[in-house]
Amino acid sequence: MIKQICLGWSDGRENGTIQVEVVYSARRTMGLEVKADGSVVARVPRRTPDQAVKGFVEERREWIVEKWFLMQDRRRAEEERGPRDYEGDPALERWYREQARKRIAWRTAYFARHMGVTYGRISIRAAKTRWGSCSAEGNLNFHWKLILMPPEILDYVVVHELAHRKEMNHSDRFWAEVERVLPDYRQRRAWLKEHGREA
Repeated sequence: MIKQICLGWSDGRENGTIQVEVVYSARRTMGLEVKADGSVVARVPRRTPDQAVKGFVEERREWIVEKWFLMQDRRRAEEERGPRDYEGDPALERWYREQARKRIAWRTAYFARHMGVTYGRISIRAAKTRWGSCSAEGNLNFHWKLILMPPEILDYVVVHELAHRKEMNHSDRFWAEVERVLPDYRQRRAWLKEHGREA
């Protein structure tokens, strides 16, 4: 089983390589992920022939290289931006968290009435990978940094989690419910994906 694939790139001035790590699992389809730190992972079903894995990665070379450069640019921009105002200031971070708690509670109550759903406890946290989550019991978790984002982005995350009170998945019915409340949810989701790390 192949463990790594090297992809070469050139921008006209420089040449380089991108290492693609191959991870095998019980999944049924092949997928690619370019992580924020610039690492690239190809996730493939167990017993996939090496040639098929290489072909899959090669077919998506352009997308991988484009995404990889995008992540490099984001990382550089983040380094140039310097520390956020709350970093090293616990009192300010606590204030932001309290503002997040108030606004998220208000918007959750508003949209829950509009969507005809109920929910349990609301927790404000600092999850590493999620902006929000909804448990099977209806308890909601939100990242406090949503308060640093445009109000329409905070609303999108609230509606997303409340929609799970009707559909505990990401099926077509789930997204139809989100779209019913926020017809422009795709633009909001794209903004969060693009700019969320800047908070």
